[in-house]
Amino acid sequence: MDWTLEVVILPVSDIERSVQFYRDKVGFHLDHNTTNEHMHVVQLTPEGSGCSIVFGDLPAQREMEPGSMKGLQLVVADAEAARAELVGRGVDCSELMVFSPDDGGTFFGFADPDGNTWAVQQIRARAEKPLIPVENRGRFGA
Repeated sequence: MDWTLEVVILPVSDIERSVQFYRDKVGFHLDHNTTNEHMHVVQLTPEGSGCSIVFGDLPAQREMEPGSMKGLQLVVADAEAARAELVGRGVDCSELMVFSPDDGGTFFGFADPDGNTWAVQQIRARAEKPLIPVENRGRFGA
């Protein structure tokens, strides 16, 4: 039986500010932004990912303090290019850190406006062998 991680709840203080940050600056795909008299829930997915972030104002989404999610991790084929792209969009990123010359040993990080933190790891093999092949991508990033 497959067990797939498909959603991570992200604690934020301002839903619209977070949409603007993750969609416009980080470049996540906005899957939905649903508002009605009972709720406001947003789902965004990084390009090539099978896992999305969700935030909103439902009780389960307010159990954690905004900014309390630390160390979420993204993987890219080229950390230098990914960092340059984010910096160019106005995201404050750490410098590249090389912990090992082996594939997977290069990282940088950034935080959202609430202080939720992200590590970005370079795995060069993702360029030739993405986890989700391009031809299989579609709705919700997968």
